[in-house]
Amino acid sequence: MNTTAGRLGLWTLALDAQPATRVRELAGEIEQLGFDALWIGEEFGRNALTQAGILLGATNDLVIGTGIANIFFRDPIAMATAERSLAEAYPGRFILGLGGHRVDDRPLIYRGHRVPSAGRAVSTMTAYLDAMDAVPLQSPPPPVPGHRVLGALGPKMLDLAAARTSGAHPYLVPVAHTEDARTRLGPGPLLAVEQAVVLDPDPEAARDLARAHVGGYLATGGAHVKDMQRFGYTIDELCGTPASRVVDALVAGGGPNALAAIADRVKAHFDAGADHVCLQVLTAQPATAPIAEWRELAGLNS
Repeated sequence: MNTTAGRLGLWTLALDAQPATRVRELAGEIEQLGFDALWIGEEFGRNALTQAGILLGATNDLVIGTGIANIFFRDPIAMATAERSLAEAYPGRFILGLGGHRVDDRPLIYRGHRVPSAGRAVSTMTAYLDAMDAVPLQSPPPPVPGHRVLGALGPKMLDLAAARTSGAHPYLVPVAHTEDARTRLGPGPLLAVEQAVVLDPDPEAARDLARAHVGGYLATGGAHVKDMQRFGYTIDELCGTPASRVVDALVAGGGPNALAAIADRVKAHFDAGADHVCLQVLTAQPATAPIAEWRELAGLNS
């Protein structure tokens, strides 16, 4: 088992909406709750690498991972120097998750960078990794090697993750993907799987949250749709309003036995070959840090 990130973590975008003082407080409580790692996404809130520095500085042992730092938001020099700085300052506690792809067939521009089509995603990531590795080291080297993973979904990106990085951080995937990813990665690389969860005891409200979350990603028609098709889900189930079995495969919990259902899903990922599972709590207020739900999930650490 790869213990880079520990066993159980959290994944969130909610910290972007919090003042920095509150971010530090929440990070400290997450560590006290016994979670091994905290993964942060990146959209148009805080820079993920800057946020990682805030979180690392506010905690003692908590592993911080970017899930993911978008390669189209910064050039390879900026990414590599930030990675090295955090790895040197916080040995063994920072995981740089890299990713970024266009979400449909329309041209997409992120901060002046044209995002390539899915067909060129692997070659684009390969070139980006080459450029990062070519940056000359002019700062103190990390006392232990840093950890870099890819937000890999498809077979070719998983193969690249195995060949060039410490592993993979798949997002919004069924347990079947975890089994496939472990086979492709082999036994050594880190497999850190994101799992969306709902703790709302109202089954109908929970299902609405889960379906909206899944539908928002599948509506883009990109890599997530293709990935689900690999595991037997039809285009009719994936387009428009996602079918219940699609939602159930991608989101765990909801209803009066939510915590038990989440525990079962986490175990299923571990049984399928995951080293680490990070839980993303879905709520009706996504900009609010779900601290009550995080406290409830802490029971899974025992």
